[in-house]
Amino acid sequence: MPLPFRLSLPSPRTRRLLWRGLLVAGVGLPLVLTLLFRLLPPPGTPLMLIRAAQGYGLEKDWQPLDAISPHLRRAVIASEDGKFCTHRGFDWDAIGTAFDRLGSGRPLIGGSTISMQTAKNLYLWPGRTFLRKGLEAYLTVYLETLWPKRRILETYLNIVEFGPGLYGAEAAARHYFRKPAAALTAREAALLAALLPDPLDRNPLHPGPALSRHVARIDARADQVRLGTDGACGTG
Repeated sequence: MPLPFRLSLPSPRTRRLLWRGLLVAGVGLPLVLTLLFRLLPPPGTPLMLIRAAQGYGLEKDWQPLDAISPHLRRAVIASEDGKFCTHRGFDWDAIGTAFDRLGSGRPLIGGSTISMQTAKNLYLWPGRTFLRKGLEAYLTVYLETLWPKRRILETYLNIVEFGPGLYGAEAAARHYFRKPAAALTAREAALLAALLPDPLDRNPLHPGPALSRHVARIDARADQVRLGTDGACGTG
């Protein structure tokens, strides 16, 4: 019995138009959003939506970099990306170490700079697939090309996850320490920075021995981080 309809592939011209549309979207949309978010706070991130759907809630309060304690800026750089002010988005030594781990059969972890984490948090979903990492690297180039380091650090500190439903330094400081992010001490900043690799399972108010040792290392390294006159990596 003949089928009432027949499926047909798009014509070569239609396929070319589709590919061009995908290319324009893949290049143009990140470009437009990155330029827009250089000037305006992003309204949210994919991770915020995912966590909210999982029932974690959503607390965030965007603050300019000058309203975030220098202690926290130094602690996060010391903890997450010691070469933040000198690289162009990628720490190739750290990436090499991460792939050495993968080659020895261990999970692919580490190697992400603050710039890469900002791109991931701003645009992408959580995960460790090669596709996601490839998109992360692609979007990192946009951020490093179009934003100054100050804006990258400012955005990271405002959108990064600090706990269940907690995003950004201000929400974390008020939730855990009942104070604004501007008033964080060096110890409190190190405690918050220590949450970043595993914010859902760590609590700065009740650090165990391993977390306490990690906090002490961050605190010591933060003393070596020198911020520029712009509050990040450059001159104001």
